[in-house]
Amino acid sequence: MLLARLRIRKGNNTDKFEMNILVTGGAGYIGSHTAALLERSGHVPIIFDNLSTGRRAAAGKRTLIQADLADKAAIRSALDGHRIEAVLHFAASAYVDESLSDPSRYFQNNAVNSLNLLDCMVNSGVKHLVYSSTCATYGIPDSVPVNEQQAQHPINPYGESKLLVERALPWYEKAHALRWVSLRYFNAAGISREMAGCCDPGKRLIPLAMKAALTGKPLTVFGTDFPTADGTAVRDYVHVADLASAHLRALEYLLKGKASRPFNLGVGQGHTVRQVLDKIQEVSGIAVPHRLAERRPGDPAVLVADARAAAEMLEWSPQHSSLEEIVRSTWLAMSQG
Repeated sequence: MLLARLRIRKGNNTDKFEMNILVTGGAGYIGSHTAALLERSGHVPIIFDNLSTGRRAAAGKRTLIQADLADKAAIRSALDGHRIEAVLHFAASAYVDESLSDPSRYFQNNAVNSLNLLDCMVNSGVKHLVYSSTCATYGIPDSVPVNEQQAQHPINPYGESKLLVERALPWYEKAHALRWVSLRYFNAAGISREMAGCCDPGKRLIPLAMKAALTGKPLTVFGTDFPTADGTAVRDYVHVADLASAHLRALEYLLKGKASRPFNLGVGQGHTVRQVLDKIQEVSGIAVPHRLAERRPGDPAVLVADARAAAEMLEWSPQHSSLEEIVRSTWLAMSQG
């Protein structure tokens, strides 16, 4: 029984459960922020990462198991050897363009390897999973803002590979009582001060634009004829620190016995690409050199989250996701890194 394996920490007139939590991809961008928050909250994060994109420094002094989810023996050893009580699953390949050129890699890393993890959890009796998913599972949304009831029709292998796992989760729950929350991020952004210099924000708009500002090599802006205020695409940016807090809230939600389900994570307000570039110039004092290009096939004009379910059921709300804070935190990390 899970509760029999939990330790109880006394403090502030409340009892809090301390857990050993496996964080797959815990040396990566979002996983490392979440592992740090778990540790501050009294839990023991065990990092499982093959370091293909993650950085050893991002794990800090936490236990790091350098292994791949293709290796079932390594997963079982981690789950049983560290008495794991829940899993936060971040490990994945996560770039749309790359998925289009190498779909095999994405279906292997994101779908097949995730099923390996689920099978090992079942065999080890681990019953709680928080799954890192994506708004890319929706494809071109039927309406905006996007809620969790909208149809999911991915338009790239990345979104499809993540959706395959989402579709498997209810069947694993029915067969094995494996309970889950799937968190569909919109646009992850920002860096916390403690993680600056040891985690890579990846190939996302804001760090790519800042790299252009720092190097003078132009950023490519795809699409200037969208039906938006200035013709560029609108996206909902959410700070990585807020994503980390959502994972902790999702875990607490599951431990309270609440029903498995997906949640969107976003601010509910979008910014155009031009607004982002203007904010970077305001914060850095450097204009972002860029060149204009045609839209990429299938790029939605607007992607904005309806995250009311997360607010109501997880009691989660973004605290660090103003465009100002996102840009300032990223600029501080990149300009001093």
